[in-house]
Amino acid sequence: MDLEVQGRIKEIAEKYGPENVVVILGNSDPDGASIFAETVTNGDPSFAGPLAGVALGLPVYHIIEPEIKQEIDPQVYEEQVGIVEMVLDVDAITNAVKSIREQYSKF
Repeated sequence: MDLEVQGRIKEIAEKYGPENVVVILGNSDPDGASIFAETVTNGDPSFAGPLAGVALGLPVYHIIEPEIKQEIDPQVYEEQVGIVEMVLDVDAITNAVKSIREQYSKF
């Protein structure tokens, strides 16, 4: 997650309150999804960005998780995510994000 995105997420959480923010990821690999999820919950693990040492505790999901998928119009989901979802390791990505969410999310 680049520094600009980290800064923007931090600003949004401060402006609206972390209890009112949910982060939706779209990473294509479990490791990247896990790192991004950790960044918005427990702080930047590389200690390089605006979220270094800042544990926002934000709830974080991946776009392919059932909780998010069911909230999206099926036609829109299929058009925007469906084709990509077919080539992703859905279980690995879902488990990686869920593990971080359960470990660090405060909301």
